[in-house]
Amino acid sequence: MRDVSLAVGPGETVALVGPNGAGKSTLLGLMAGALSPSAGRVEGGAGAGYVPQRPALYDRLTPRENLRLFARLDGLSDPDGAAEDVLRRAGVEEIADRPSSALSVGQRQRVNVAIGLLGDPRVVLLDEPTASLDPRQRALLWRLLAGVTTAGGAVVFTTQNVEEVRRHADRLVVLHEGRAVHAGPVDEFAALAGGADEDFELAFVQFLDRVAPTATADAAG
Repeated sequence: MRDVSLAVGPGETVALVGPNGAGKSTLLGLMAGALSPSAGRVEGGAGAGYVPQRPALYDRLTPRENLRLFARLDGLSDPDGAAEDVLRRAGVEEIADRPSSALSVGQRQRVNVAIGLLGDPRVVLLDEPTASLDPRQRALLWRLLAGVTTAGGAVVFTTQNVEEVRRHADRLVVLHEGRAVHAGPVDEFAALAGGADEDFELAFVQFLDRVAPTATADAAG
């Protein structure tokens, strides 16, 4: 990452978007503390709920056992209670006692999201959280995340589905080759990009086509 500045406020949902290799997952990992910056600093990342793109489950444990383990690792005062609460809210009670190794890709991702919500973190960071979810599961996820922001928390997510940005984000940050080439409210982006409001994906592609050859600017959030 180079010259990227991003601030996220209470009640806000921010999307990180860009082509493959733009640095979306790297920036999210830096914010979560999973990666260490070679320069600059990250403030307020401690205690954030982190949902990596690859589910961090122990295959020999059930989802319930995984959640109880991660709750203990997080130092929660009532790990068993926290696990039961998030099992219910994330809608994974019906698979809670199956071996994690026997879960489908989508089921593993649902448990992965549940781990990130343990302890009701004030900031939730998600790396392409809906990539393997069916429409009903995606709807449940966005309801859960809306609950985070309604309670005064913040959500940051990466996605390749720009329609999710239009529907669910307040702001977006467009990354290209490790730099932020745009940051601002979602509802202003289509006009800036030169695309029609009803075709947000087209606007996004047109914007990248225009800035990618000379993407040298940074953008402050």
